[in-house]
Amino acid sequence: MANQATGSLQGTARGSAPAPLSVLDLVAVGEGHTTREALRTTARLARLAEARGFHRYWVAEHHSMPGIASSSPAVILAYLASQTTRIRLGSGGVMLPNHAPLVIAEQFGTLEAMAPGRVDLGLGRAPGTDQMTARALRGTSEPAAGDAFPAEVAELIAFLKDEFPQGHPYRRVHAVPGPVQGRTEGQPTVWLLGSSGFSAQLAGRLGLPFAFAHHFAAHNTIPALELYRQMFRPSAVLSEPYAVVGVFAFAAETEEKAREQALTGALTTARFRSGHPGLVPTPEEARSHVFSAFEQEILGGWLDHAVYGTPETVRERLDALQKRTEADEIMLASNSHGLEERLASLSLIADSYGLPHAETGPA
Repeated sequence: MANQATGSLQGTARGSAPAPLSVLDLVAVGEGHTTREALRTTARLARLAEARGFHRYWVAEHHSMPGIASSSPAVILAYLASQTTRIRLGSGGVMLPNHAPLVIAEQFGTLEAMAPGRVDLGLGRAPGTDQMTARALRGTSEPAAGDAFPAEVAELIAFLKDEFPQGHPYRRVHAVPGPVQGRTEGQPTVWLLGSSGFSAQLAGRLGLPFAFAHHFAAHNTIPALELYRQMFRPSAVLSEPYAVVGVFAFAAETEEKAREQALTGALTTARFRSGHPGLVPTPEEARSHVFSAFEQEILGGWLDHAVYGTPETVRERLDALQKRTEADEIMLASNSHGLEERLASLSLIADSYGLPHAETGPA
C-alpha cells in the first residue's frame, strides 16, 4: 500500500474490474490519417478515460517511427493537462538515455506545477528507437551505455529533490521549477519501466513503483515481477511494491473487427522490427499483407499475448492476466489503425466492467 505521501499514486478498482485500469497511448498515426487527427484523438481518449474512471493516462516516447507521434511526451502531457482535471498523466516512458537528467527534471517539474498531484515520470533505459536515431538524439556518435541508467536515475531524482551532497559538482545547479524556489507543492512520482529484470531489480531496490511491458515482452512478465517484489525495499515513496502490467487490449462488437485492428498493430510492430517502420496500415492492407517468415514469427508472438475480441472476451482475458500476474494495476495499450475504433474500444471495455460515467473536461 502506498504511504500517505504518495497521494493518489495507487488507483481504485472500479466497477467489477479486478484492479485499477489505466491507458498507455502511443499516439498511433494510421494510413489516411494525420498527426493532428491522432493528437486530437489522444485528447478525446484522455477525456473519455477520465470520465470513465480510468486511473492514469500515459504516453510513450518513440522516435523516427512514422506511425507513432509520441516523440515528445512532455509536450503532449502539457496538452492533456489542459484537457483534463483529475486523471493522472505521465510518461510510459521517457527514455532517459536520450536526455540530460536536468532537462527531464525541469520538464516534469513544469508539468507538476501545471497539474499538481497528477504527474507520473516513468523512466525507461532503452532508446525507444534504433541506435542511429539514438545517437542523433544525444548528439554524439557514442552508443548509450545501458549500465549508466542507475546513475542517471539517481541524478534525476537528486535534481527533482534538489538534494546533491556537499562537494558534488551539481550542488549549485537547480532544476526550476523545483524546491530551490521554496515551493510547497509536490514532485512528479518517479516510476521505472522495463521489459526484463534489470529495471525490476532497480525499482525494487529504490522502493519505486514499477511498470512492466507485457505487450512486447510477455515471456519475461512473471520473472520480472517476482524479482521486483523480492528486491523491494520500503521507501518514502512506497511501503509495499506496486506493479503495473501493460497489455495490448482492443474490444469491438465482433471478434473479427477486433482482430482486424489488432492485426494492424501487429504488422506495424513486425515492420519496425524488420527495419521498415511506417504508418499504421489499414485493416485491408494488413489482411492482404504477405508476411515473411521473420514477420510471421513476430506476428504470432505479438497476437498470442494481445487481448482482443468482444468486450466479454477482453474482460475475461484481462481478469486472467491480472490473476496470473497479481498486478496492482492493468494498463491498456491500443496502437492500432482506427481512430474512432480506439474510442469505441475503450468505451466497450469500460462498459464491460460497469465503470462509472462522469462529466468530461474541455472540449
